[in-house]
Amino acid sequence: MTPIRLFTAAFAVWMVFEIAGAQEPKAVQPFNGKDLSGWRFKGDNKEQSKWRVGKASLDTADSGKIAASDGRELVNAAGGGVDIYSEFKHGDARIELEVMVPKGSNSGIYVMAEYEVQVFDSFGKKELGQGDMGAIYSAAAPRVNACKAPGEWQKFVIDFLAPRFDAAGNKTANARFVKVTLNDQIIHENVEVKGPTPSCLTNKESPTGPIMFQGDHGPIAYRNMKITPVAEK
Repeated sequence: MTPIRLFTAAFAVWMVFEIAGAQEPKAVQPFNGKDLSGWRFKGDNKEQSKWRVGKASLDTADSGKIAASDGRELVNAAGGGVDIYSEFKHGDARIELEVMVPKGSNSGIYVMAEYEVQVFDSFGKKELGQGDMGAIYSAAAPRVNACKAPGEWQKFVIDFLAPRFDAAGNKTANARFVKVTLNDQIIHENVEVKGPTPSCLTNKESPTGPIMFQGDHGPIAYRNMKITPVAEK
């Protein structure tokens, strides 16, 4: 091969890698830490929402409550409001976030707004069920109790594959939690879910959906959200 042809072939290969790299999905931060733009409320019940932007800490007078001050976290200090979900939608993705749970409190992370990873104060429990911290609600209990004490920030990393559909819209494969870690401990691997879990947004499955946080139960706070789409292979 002549030097010119060799250079042309090498340049073509380099361009393929450059284009592929440029097309790699980038992480999205659906919460801007400033306001609730880009978010909606289940049932469009904005007037019932108790979500705000602030900084969460345990109430010094009651460890089951949250005290909220100025900050950049997504906080529902009162509980008992409505669920909140992003306008941003994802399919296959890695979801990373931190959650702070007061004593005895209850919330949920709804992947695609349909499949719930339970958020619950399960600190110190020895026997775990499908309603405990990190459970895939009504589908699988966590394999270990990785829950920290009330008031401590706890990190979830959720590797998720969305359900598959054919050209006619018929489902060909169920959604799957490839791996879920809580505070750096693996609590789920390869858990298939046959359909939406209770209290989801639409009770319908689709190729993409928003992230939703349960806000109609107890006080709760979330921060450092990052959703990285995974390119379909």
